[in-house]
Amino acid sequence: MANPAFSLDFVKASLSGGKAKTLGAPAFIVLILSMMILPLPAMALDMLFSFNIALSLMVLVSSLYTKKPLDFASFPTVLLMTTLMRLSLNVASTRVVLIHGHEGPDAAGKVIEAFGNFLVGGNLAVGLVVFAILMVINFVVITKGAGRIAEVSARFTLDAMPGKQMAIDADLNAGLINEDEAKRRRLEVSQEAEFFGSMDGASKFVRGDAVAGILILAINIIGGLIIGVAQHDLSFADAGTKYVMLAIGDGLVAQIPALVISIAAGLIVARVGQGQDIGSQLAGQLLNSPQAIAITSGILALMGMIPGMPNFAFLTLSGAFGYLAYRMATKQSEPVSDVALQEAEKIKSATTEAQEATWDDLVPVDTVALEVGYRLISLVDNKQDGDLLKRIKAIRKKFAQEIGFLPPAVHLRDNLELRPTVYRILLKGVCMGEGEVFPTQVLAINPGRVTMQLPGPQTKDPAFGLPAIWINEDQKEKANAAGYTVVDASTVVATHLSHILQTAASQLLGRTETQQLLEHCAKTSPKVVEDLTPKLLDVAVIQKVLQNLLDESVHIRDLRTIFETLLDIGSRTKNPLELTAAVRVALGRAIVQGLSGHTDDLNVLVLEPRLEQMINQAHQGQEQIGMDPNLAENLARQTSDAANRQEQLGQTPVLLVPDTLRLGMARLLKRAAPNLRVLSHSEIPENRTIRVAQVVGAKS
Repeated sequence: MANPAFSLDFVKASLSGGKAKTLGAPAFIVLILSMMILPLPAMALDMLFSFNIALSLMVLVSSLYTKKPLDFASFPTVLLMTTLMRLSLNVASTRVVLIHGHEGPDAAGKVIEAFGNFLVGGNLAVGLVVFAILMVINFVVITKGAGRIAEVSARFTLDAMPGKQMAIDADLNAGLINEDEAKRRRLEVSQEAEFFGSMDGASKFVRGDAVAGILILAINIIGGLIIGVAQHDLSFADAGTKYVMLAIGDGLVAQIPALVISIAAGLIVARVGQGQDIGSQLAGQLLNSPQAIAITSGILALMGMIPGMPNFAFLTLSGAFGYLAYRMATKQSEPVSDVALQEAEKIKSATTEAQEATWDDLVPVDTVALEVGYRLISLVDNKQDGDLLKRIKAIRKKFAQEIGFLPPAVHLRDNLELRPTVYRILLKGVCMGEGEVFPTQVLAINPGRVTMQLPGPQTKDPAFGLPAIWINEDQKEKANAAGYTVVDASTVVATHLSHILQTAASQLLGRTETQQLLEHCAKTSPKVVEDLTPKLLDVAVIQKVLQNLLDESVHIRDLRTIFETLLDIGSRTKNPLELTAAVRVALGRAIVQGLSGHTDDLNVLVLEPRLEQMINQAHQGQEQIGMDPNLAENLARQTSDAANRQEQLGQTPVLLVPDTLRLGMARLLKRAAPNLRVLSHSEIPENRTIRVAQVVGAKS
C-alpha cells in the first residue's frame, strides 16, 4: 500500500517549479474539446460563460498596460484559444437550448436568460438587431482594421529586417555591443516579425468566429422552431418566443466577449510608441494642451445655442471642458515656491548645459568602414544567404595570421547617397576604394589567358584593375571553360577589402595595436618586453619601426626577433630609420623567403655600376636621394619596365642595392613601381644564390 504522505509530497513536487503552468495549457485544450462532446448542465454553462467574459476582460486590460507589442507576444495564441473556447461554449449551449428550450427561458442557464431578456428587453426583433450590429462592429470595423494593421506591420517589419540585422552586426563588429546583446537584439527583431505575421493570420480566426456565430444563431432558431413544433407540440409563436429568445441570448453572450477580444487585438497592433502604456500615452498626448480643450469647449457652447439641439447636454459638456482648460492653464501659470524655483533653475541650468556643445558630441571616425547601397544589403543578411560578414571575419583572421597584428573591426553601414549597387571602403573617413557589384550576377575576370571573349559590358576588377565582365549565373561554366576566373559579388567586395587592408597595413597599426602587440608578446617573452619598454625605447618609437616595416610589405609576425634586435641596437640609437634597417637585416631570411619561396636562387635587378656610383655620390648619407629630375624620371621608368618584365615571368621584382642606398631607392621608386621590393646586400642570407636577371641603366 502506498504511503499517503509520499503521495502528497509527489503531488506537491509535480505542481512546483512551474510544472503546473506547463500542464495548464494542455488541460485547458482538453477541457475545451470535452465541452464539444460532453453534455453540460445549466449551472456549468453559467460558470463557463462567466469565465469567458472575465477572461476577455483580463485580456483587454492586459493589452491596455502593454508598453510594446512584444510585451504580449502570446496574444495570437490567446486569440486562438479564446475563439476555440467560445465556439465550444456555443456547441454546448446549442445542445442544451435544443434539448431543454421548451422548459422555459432559464433552461440554458441564468447567463443566457439575462442576455436574452434583460439586455434586449425580451424583444425578439431588438435582440436580432443588436446581435447584427455587434457582428458588424466586430467583423467589419474592428477585426478588419486590426487585420489590416497587422498585415501592413508584418510587411514593413519583414522589409526592415535586413537593415536591422545589418545594423546589429555592424555594431557588433565595431565593438559597440557584445555577442550576448547582439543575440538579444536579433531575437527581438525575429520575434517582432513573427508576432505581426502571426497577428495577420490570427485575425482570420475572429473572421471565422463571426461567420460561425451567424450560422449558429440561424441553426438555433430554425432547429428550435422545428423541435418545439414537431416534438413538443408547441405553437409556432410559443416556439419562437422560447427558442428564438434563447438563441439570441446565446449569441449575445458569446459575441460580447469576442468584441472585447477584438478590441484588445486592435490595441495591441495599433501601438506606435514604446516605453508607456496606452493610458499614460493618451493622457500625456491628448490632455497636454489647454488651448485644444478650450477650443473644444467653445465649439460645444456654440452647438448648444442652436435651436432644436440638446442644449443641456452640449452646454454641460462645454462647461466641463472649459473648467478643465482653465484648471490646466492656471496650474501652468501659478506661482511656485522658492524651493520649486530653485529646482526649476537647476533643471533649466541642466537643460542649458545639455543643449551646449560638448566633447561627447564628437563622433569618432571609424578606422575601417564599408558602406553599401541598399541593393547590396542582401550580401550581409544571413537570412538571404549573404555571407559577406563571414568573409570579413575571415579576412581579419587571415590578415592577423599573415601580417602579424589584428586589424580594427570593419564597421558596416548602408548609405542612401550611394547608387544602389555601389560599395565604398573608407579608411579613417577617407575613401580608399569603391566599386559596383550585382548580387544576382557573377564577375568573370580575364587573367590574360582566356581562349574566348564573352559578350557583355566591359568593366574592371575593383581590387586589381583586371579586365572583367558581369555575366549571369547560367554562363558561369562557359566562362570557366574559356579561362575566366569567375567570382560572386561577395568575393569581389571581400577581395577588394582584403587588398586595401594589406596595402594600408601601416596606417592600421596605431598606438593601441602596438600596445596590444607588446602585451601579447609579453605572454611568451616577458623579459624581452620588460627590458625593451619603457626602459630602452618608447612605444612611439616601436610603433614607428613596425610601421616602417609594414610600409615596405614586411610582416611583423616574428615579434621576438624584432624586439630582441631593438634591444641590441636601441642602446646605440633611437632613430627609427636606423632601427628599421637593423630589424630588416635580422628578418632577412624571412623577407627573402617571402619573395623567392624555398628555392636557393634569387633573381634580382641591379643598377648599372656607373649609375649606382652616381646615385651614391648624390645620396651623401641623406634619407632622400637628390638627383637631376630628368635622371630620376628615366631611372623610375626603366626600373618600372624591368619590374613589369619580371612580373610577366611570374617572379616578384627585386632590386638589389648597397645598404646605404636601400631606403632612398625604396622611397624614390615606390610610386613608379609599387610592386618592386628593394633589398640591401646585408639582407640576403649567405645560403642564397643571387642571379642578376636585368641591369637597370645599361645601354642596349
